[in-house]
Amino acid sequence: MHAYRTHTCGQLRKSHVGETVRLSGWLHRRRDHGGVMFIDLRDHYGLTQIVFNPGSPGFVTVERLRAESVITVEGRVVARDADLVNANLATGEIEIVGGAVSVQSEAAELPMPVFGDHSYPEEIRLKHRYLDLRREQLHKNMVLRSNVIASLRRRMVAEGFTEYQTPILTASSPEGARDFLVPSRMHPGEFYALPQAPQQFKQLLMVSGFDRYFQIAPCFRDEDARADRSPGEFYQLDIEMSFVTQDDVFGAIEPVMRGVFEEFADWDGKGRTVAPGPFPHIPYAEAMLKYGVDKPDLRNPIICADVSDIVTRDDVTLAVFKKIVSGGGIVRAIPAPNSGGQARSFFDKMDAWAKKEMQAPGLGYMRFVEEGGQLSATGPIAKFFEPAALAALAERTGIKAGDALFFSAGDKTAAVKLQGQARIRIGEELGLIEPGIFRFCWIVDFPMYEWDEDNKKVDFSHNPFSMPQGGMEALLAADTVEKQLALKAFQYDIVCNGVELSSGAIRNHRPEIMLKAFELAGKGPEVVEDKFGGMLNAFRFGAPPHGGIAPGVDRIVMLLAEADSLRDVILFPMNQQARDLLMGAPSPVEDRQLKELNIRLAPAAKG
Repeated sequence: MHAYRTHTCGQLRKSHVGETVRLSGWLHRRRDHGGVMFIDLRDHYGLTQIVFNPGSPGFVTVERLRAESVITVEGRVVARDADLVNANLATGEIEIVGGAVSVQSEAAELPMPVFGDHSYPEEIRLKHRYLDLRREQLHKNMVLRSNVIASLRRRMVAEGFTEYQTPILTASSPEGARDFLVPSRMHPGEFYALPQAPQQFKQLLMVSGFDRYFQIAPCFRDEDARADRSPGEFYQLDIEMSFVTQDDVFGAIEPVMRGVFEEFADWDGKGRTVAPGPFPHIPYAEAMLKYGVDKPDLRNPIICADVSDIVTRDDVTLAVFKKIVSGGGIVRAIPAPNSGGQARSFFDKMDAWAKKEMQAPGLGYMRFVEEGGQLSATGPIAKFFEPAALAALAERTGIKAGDALFFSAGDKTAAVKLQGQARIRIGEELGLIEPGIFRFCWIVDFPMYEWDEDNKKVDFSHNPFSMPQGGMEALLAADTVEKQLALKAFQYDIVCNGVELSSGAIRNHRPEIMLKAFELAGKGPEVVEDKFGGMLNAFRFGAPPHGGIAPGVDRIVMLLAEADSLRDVILFPMNQQARDLLMGAPSPVEDRQLKELNIRLAPAAKG
């Protein structure tokens, strides 16, 4: 018999009744039933119930041990009585009559229990992550993550891609987030950077003659944490393809994403599915108009509309809306289906939310009713709209009697931001979000440039290495700011349930087009040569048309696990302040280490 186990704690079934077995694991829970001791023994694979009768060899040992002690138990498998079968447990038809017990490791008093589903402060959970990871849901999330990565890798190979590894120590990039810098001992005063993404390397692979690359790539960005972004490091399914159009990228990646989500949608038996049919393609401008965000949750049926032209009609007398539109602002309408019967408190709460959380002047609304066969409205601003104007609003937004309409007004940036968040909140408050389904879409036709208000100039809006739609001809024709801001790029995002999983693009592989694109953004050829000379020079020796994308592994798993935070799908995450509470990083280093690296620390700032 094996020294530690003949079976795992999730393996025994009714067919094993009568066998003498040996199991090892953690003492998950103990229950004393009138002198008979029951314990649940847990390992990576599951739970097995063990019963110790008074006088049995292991009774006294188990009685004194704390939960989470590691033990080895020998005993005989017996069938449970029919009325004691636990249908929720894989081993629920049997139990083990315990005999000898060996203590492999005795647990001290726990800073947090493993049994149960209670919530504990993040500081305790992260400092004692090894205990947190023993908890059932978190443990399952990590297994799910491993299985998802294995599935992604398998599917990419099946699609004809080959996995390559790109460098971790590289050069600092002037674009994107802050780099994590690594001082060089051999080259005093110089630094490596950890890659924010393998962007330039994967493009260079295409220039090197490789065709379909992928990598489960670690990426490093020195940026603040949030629910869908972990500080420090994250992983992405990095992809690049040669001799492809945008549609070719979609055709290769969509089956991989659909396949992974179909494989794991119902991993926990909750009945989730993936919406059928091809992923819809939504132009960026349409997404911002209809949803107020470029990562729309298509489970939410609310579709917004611009009503700036309606609110400025002669049969509308709401002066504040007219003033906003005449000053260059916009008015967007957000339908709230079947909410006309909601209490006044619902509308007041939405208005208070807009003022407090969004720092907006408010969220105007009206409720639509039918009077004498004609559509009418009630609410604070309804009196300013004549019947014909109300009919125009109803036709534009698709609302009917019994619905309500909220209004977001102001300069375009603020109004669209409020519109997008209000749509999300209204959908949640009214229970409109379609449950148990994953709905994907592609967002396409992103603007190549945007207006940088701080510096009063045109700048790249998304990815400076993207190919502009229309190529050099389009760039040369863009001789005014208005024309430059109208340029679109071959850039695309893949979105699922309101979460951006990835951005991608068809790359700008022509040096002359790249230099012109940067010129329009106010960056001369000397800047491009200095910052991106390696890639630019490579393109001068023959570069294929190429494009790619990089779906975030952490976000994929977070969606499938229905986790509220990325920290619940990452083994050893940092906290919100980018500190590793378990290992104590970042931490001071010894003076001799700094001296080796030719680094002297600046005095701490006072006050």
